[in-house]
Amino acid sequence: MSLPSFADLIGIELNPSSHAEKLISGIGGFLAIYVIYHISQMALGDDAFLIVASMGAATVLLFAVPHGPLSQPWPLFGGNLLSAFIGVSCAQLIPDIYVAAAAAVGISVTAMYYLKCIHPPAGATALAAVVSGPAVNALGFQYIITPVLINLLTIFSIALLFNFCFKWRRYPAGLAKVEQRTITPEASQNRLSHQAIEHALRQIDSFIDVSEDDLNQIYRLANEFDNRPKVKQPGTVSKV
Repeated sequence: MSLPSFADLIGIELNPSSHAEKLISGIGGFLAIYVIYHISQMALGDDAFLIVASMGAATVLLFAVPHGPLSQPWPLFGGNLLSAFIGVSCAQLIPDIYVAAAAAVGISVTAMYYLKCIHPPAGATALAAVVSGPAVNALGFQYIITPVLINLLTIFSIALLFNFCFKWRRYPAGLAKVEQRTITPEASQNRLSHQAIEHALRQIDSFIDVSEDDLNQIYRLANEFDNRPKVKQPGTVSKV
């Protein structure tokens, strides 16, 4: 058995995306945070940066991985709003701030898993409800609406409009699926069945941040590459 390389051990991602794709993601993130920060500033004043930290993490998903399962509307809204509720509840019911902070994040992770709305930045949303200080504590359950829900609506709207300008980045991923409905017979033969993918995921027994459609597209493109006509190099002699 061969030993894993250093790159494998530290988790360097194999992501050959273009420079344009990277720049587009960065520009979208800039626009989202610029608007969200001003909304948080109006609601929380000097404590706004504690909320923006949560939305900044969500921005990475919506603009760098717009088709990822963790980036879709249900995880975005469900995960953050659920975690905000849990965070405020823990802050009000648990007097020890250390226990309250840990419980807010731990319970949020478990609840998101069961409700199929895992969204990593939501952990920061839950934590902020406990440790953000007097300005957030004074909001109580209003924290869920202002600024969390307002920020979510803002970032979702920007992601929807911004990514719509680029056909390959349509957000939510459901919009991209609409444009991929027409599948040739050859392409349909190179698709993994839903049952096969579900079986494989059960064997792995861990959350994989790739959609079924993206997985099938990767599988189809890889098959096309492997089955492409081989170009004979000049000067080579075929063996008889």
